[in-house]
Amino acid sequence: MSPESLSALFLSVRVAAVATFLNALIGIPLAWVLARRRFWGRSFLDLAVTLPLVLPPTVTGYYLIVVLGRRGWLGAPLHALTGWTVAFTWYAAVIAATVMALPLLVRTARAAIEAVDRDLEKAAYTLGRSEWRTALEVTLPLARNGILAGLVLAFARALGEFGATLMLAGNIPGRTTTVPLAIYTAVQTGETEEAVLLVAALTALSCVVLILAGRLGARAT
Repeated sequence: MSPESLSALFLSVRVAAVATFLNALIGIPLAWVLARRRFWGRSFLDLAVTLPLVLPPTVTGYYLIVVLGRRGWLGAPLHALTGWTVAFTWYAAVIAATVMALPLLVRTARAAIEAVDRDLEKAAYTLGRSEWRTALEVTLPLARNGILAGLVLAFARALGEFGATLMLAGNIPGRTTTVPLAIYTAVQTGETEEAVLLVAALTALSCVVLILAGRLGARAT
């Protein structure tokens, strides 16, 4: 495997790991809110979180450009203040992977949280626990296997992200080229052997991740 392909492999794993960490910070609280709270706009929040799961990745990537691009709603003020833009950096690849993987984590974690017996939470309330302490000490520990399965699936989705990454981060060798982008480039340039090696590596990683997610999901039921 060439140095460029190894660089793409390491970048993909790093992007997926950071995206999974961000998904844990954002997605687990979101899953709990959607599972346990009733409020105005809940359906809209659920729709917004789930939308990247059904939209073509290039459409999601376009929305990200509109928001974070150099002339975007947030990207333009950021560039004006700092002279820096998130587009076409590895940070853009992380953001694209995070957005695309978030629905998988939220839906899986939400189902696990909803499966927790509410009577156990009520018992914690009677012992003086607040709602947030009950969530941290009772609900989330009981739903941990489902949440872990969601995190593993989110990692797998981030690892294989292509369309939104290409739109926002581009395909810059050594900087933003992840394994899916490297495979696309290898096929386009006729480097069949390199493409086969990358496909095999990504397939092996994905199989390991799916087996782990399946085992965690089975323990959660």
